[in-house]
Amino acid sequence: MKSGTNPTRQLHDLGQSLWLDNITRDLITSGTLARYIDEYSVTGLTSNPTIFHQAIKASSAYDASIRSKLGNGNRGGKSGESLFFDVAIEDLRQAADLFGPVHERTAGVDGWVSLEVSPLLAYDTKTTLTEARELHARAARRNLYIKIPGTKEGVPAIEEAIFAGVPINVTLLFSAEQYLASAEAYLRGIERRIAAGLSPDVASVASVFVSRWDVAVAGKVPPELTNRLGIAVGQQCYKAYCELLASPRQHRIMNAGGRPQRLLLASTGTKDPKASDILYIKALAAPLTVNTMPENTLKAFADHGELAAPMAAGGGDSEAVLREFAQAGIGEKALAAKLQEEGAAAFVKSWNELMAMIESKSAALEPAR
Repeated sequence: MKSGTNPTRQLHDLGQSLWLDNITRDLITSGTLARYIDEYSVTGLTSNPTIFHQAIKASSAYDASIRSKLGNGNRGGKSGESLFFDVAIEDLRQAADLFGPVHERTAGVDGWVSLEVSPLLAYDTKTTLTEARELHARAARRNLYIKIPGTKEGVPAIEEAIFAGVPINVTLLFSAEQYLASAEAYLRGIERRIAAGLSPDVASVASVFVSRWDVAVAGKVPPELTNRLGIAVGQQCYKAYCELLASPRQHRIMNAGGRPQRLLLASTGTKDPKASDILYIKALAAPLTVNTMPENTLKAFADHGELAAPMAAGGGDSEAVLREFAQAGIGEKALAAKLQEEGAAAFVKSWNELMAMIESKSAALEPAR
């Protein structure tokens, strides 16, 4: 690491991409996002329905855009999901343009933004694929990922979207098993492209959620295991990732001009007020990975972050830690399935609230006929 550089730069120089898990129109228009790129080495951005709900609800910055898209109300104007995606894509296009130089400089490895398909489609393979293709075409930015949940029904859509050439951010992954299922889908999609004579250069990341593990077991395990489950699961996913990177299958794809699907550590804001606010950032540092972090976590790490040794390719002590949790009655597989179901349900709730809020704002802003 370079001495004299700030902690976020040190993390970047280690080889981990720092992405911001937030987007608002004010963040873009005020120059704050540009400053984060310059000062904090931020090289990408993720969004989800909850983030957009909070952004649009809390600001009047979207009112003019919403009003202009309403047109003549029921006589040709946008509404509901279509209106929302138009508004969201406006933000993400601007963010994608800010990250454009990073995207070019890294030959497409970095500099990405992400837009999620409707969470109502988490268990609908066919419609997920259709919406993923349509949204990517609508956005018209090379450095925009479409987020598809890594549910059982989402996995086939991931494979088909990759085969169709749509860059995908696989979301709502909670375990090494779920991660590997999404990674397999990515590999199959790329291998099919190679067999069909198409370019294998279709980018993807696989997003493993971390902090929700510790929230789920808070108060249910011995004190010495507090806030250790999320990190252990992250280490297990990194081990599986490293093994996949070293596999002959991945090497054949790379030899044909493809690239690895990068591991992304998500939900890395500390939820326990008694724990370090940079707990997961410090513990999950590793090259050729991404950490997408809430704005407050990014600021905290920039202010007082420090790096320990990067994650071990072999998973460190994660297997021993997981055995301790098993002895305490925490079944990793069952909890991973529950967390994925709860995560999908939470995004549906946020989506429904977002649609209701869009409808309410539309009614208030609709031009008189």
